[in-house]
Amino acid sequence: MAIRNIRIEGDAVLRKNCREVTEMTPKIAELIEDMIETMYEANGVGLAAPQVGVLRNIVVIDVSEEEPDPIVLINPEIIESSGEQTGDEGCLSLPGKVGVVTRPDYVKVRARNEHMEEIELEGTELLARAICHECDHLKGILYADKAEGPLKEVKKESEES
Repeated sequence: MAIRNIRIEGDAVLRKNCREVTEMTPKIAELIEDMIETMYEANGVGLAAPQVGVLRNIVVIDVSEEEPDPIVLINPEIIESSGEQTGDEGCLSLPGKVGVVTRPDYVKVRARNEHMEEIELEGTELLARAICHECDHLKGILYADKAEGPLKEVKKESEES
């Protein structure tokens, strides 16, 4: 496993659409491991493949507060959402900034896990926000595009990605 460089706003790769993953290969498995390690090293709650320069439909998320419990979503598709939550959001690709973003308070996502098994995952609150945020990355959308008003500078790097 290796820590990968996180691409920062302005890098063209962050604005591109990602490609579907059709099979689990050693290269994809290594990417997933590296993404998880990179997310933890950066104190993030999520990371999408384009943030490490790879245009594939893969995100990793961990909103647990105690023991690490990473979620791997390959080819995620949000199939249901409801409610609304508005709050500060940050991103590992926009370090030192936060913005107010409104997201669904509940989402259901269909994806494949790291074994390429089809799964459905439901999330509320922070998990719902993280799923939406990371799925946006796969379409070249940054949270700043959805922010209500200007981004604010923060002294400590945000923990959202």
